[in-house]
Amino acid sequence: MSEGIRRVQSGSPWEDVIGFARAVAAGDRVVVGGTTAFKGSVLHGEGDPYEQARAAFGHALEALTEFGLGPESVIRTRMYLTHVRDVDAVGRAHAELFDAVRPAATLLVVEGFVDPRILVEVELEAFRGGAEGASS
Repeated sequence: MSEGIRRVQSGSPWEDVIGFARAVAAGDRVVVGGTTAFKGSVLHGEGDPYEQARAAFGHALEALTEFGLGPESVIRTRMYLTHVRDVDAVGRAHAELFDAVRPAATLLVVEGFVDPRILVEVELEAFRGGAEGASS
């Protein structure tokens, strides 16, 4: 492993199958890979894109706490949805968590995920240099 890089696992079975970490810190940057509403074998908010988005962002933010970071450190979000009809629900969940932070955001509609019950997957990028200029 490279010096100065720290990886955090979440316990997801996909981490071992595919060979990835939930979050990786390198320098001042922390990235959280694709995160869904699954916690273990339980899918939170099945059938509800708003609840899935809340749960997925919650799991992703939980990974950031391993680095002493919270929502105020998030500089970029990515949201992947399976249905365009869910844009408003997922956007509402995003706004509730990040309205004061205003990270750069990308929202994409994709064909599907590894489990068809998944409606939302999210990614985060955070900066460990502090929250200076957050009000700009």
